[in-house]
Amino acid sequence: MSVVDEIKSKLEAAFTPTALEVINESHQHAGHAGHDGAGESHFRVVIVADVFADMNHLKRHRAVHGAIGADLIGRIHALALEVSS
Repeated sequence: MSVVDEIKSKLEAAFTPTALEVINESHQHAGHAGHDGAGESHFRVVIVADVFADMNHLKRHRAVHGAIGADLIGRIHALALEVSS
């Protein structure tokens, strides 16, 4: 399973989002620090879910990181988040 699919699966299970996009941006970072050469190092997540309505920016980001999990977070170099309700 690709990292994109792993991220999607975990976020769908945790938040039942109304919109979810996981974008692999690794190709934009070729030759930069953290690029793993395998093409799965830099990602952008755009997620919209009702559960985020009563959370501030920091709580939303912590919730997403928690749902993805430390093991998967540890395998990637960069994760950009756009989280809204």
